[in-house]
Amino acid sequence: MTEEQRARPAHAPGPADQLATALARLCPGARPSEVTELPGGLTNHNFRVRAPGLDVVVRVSSPSSALLAVDHEHEWLNSIAAAQAGVGAPVVDYVPGAGILVVEFLPGRTYAAADVGANLHRIAASLRRLHAGPAFASRFDMFDIQRTYAAIVRERGLAVPEGYRDLEEPARRVERALRVHPDPLVPCHNDLLAANFLDDGGDVRIIDYEYSGTNESAFELGNLVCESQLGLDHLVELVEAYHGRVSDRLLARAQLWGLAGQYAWTLWGAIQHGVSDVEADFWAFTTERFEPAASLLTSARLDALVDAAAGDDPGEAG
Repeated sequence: MTEEQRARPAHAPGPADQLATALARLCPGARPSEVTELPGGLTNHNFRVRAPGLDVVVRVSSPSSALLAVDHEHEWLNSIAAAQAGVGAPVVDYVPGAGILVVEFLPGRTYAAADVGANLHRIAASLRRLHAGPAFASRFDMFDIQRTYAAIVRERGLAVPEGYRDLEEPARRVERALRVHPDPLVPCHNDLLAANFLDDGGDVRIIDYEYSGTNESAFELGNLVCESQLGLDHLVELVEAYHGRVSDRLLARAQLWGLAGQYAWTLWGAIQHGVSDVEADFWAFTTERFEPAASLLTSARLDALVDAAAGDDPGEAG
């Protein structure tokens, strides 16, 4: 039993209780014809629920999500905005305070990393629609979130990879460079793992808006490439597909925002490793983000990236 499970009151609802609450709202007085748990979900459990005239996904959140900078009301509001942009799934129901969000089931297949690399132009088109869509209700700042995670790790005495704390100063250099001439804030998903892309052969859809909020588009591009462990050639292709041009500044900002994500998500994995009730290898998640972050933060390449990212070229922001 994890620390979080021990700390949870005996009456606190688990996934089965949350699902029952959702089903009572969706199918009052009747049983759904089929309920299937879907794979994936690192901070939640997802169930496909089918009944006459109904085909939805019920997302029930883990109690540990409160530690991980997830605001479910913002997730709900931003999911509505993403659906209005034609990128996310339409929202069917939301139960405030219960960790329950219901969206329409979208047919198609979720991506693996190789699929991301093979569909960068289509993904860029979807991101441009999302970023130009209705405003999101919240702000997402990766550096502020990293500091929140670091405080949780310290307070709970959670394990982090050896050498993580030695990277604080170069990480602050990266933050200072990205703050000098920031790009405009747009509605962003901010958690572009391969499994959050859904492809039915038409437009690529993007699901799971737990970490959504206004941010720089460069974070989306860098985060996407890092999460699928793609290379610099892929980043160049994605930047050109998104912006219609490539420059040292655009590439550097995307690389450094991707690095900032890896540096912060390392602590996300460390927290999940210590407290989550979801079955997953969170320590592997942690090290997969820490190792490339540590490599770049201690590399001679960092100086050039910092200089290029801090440059002022407002014409490139679009």
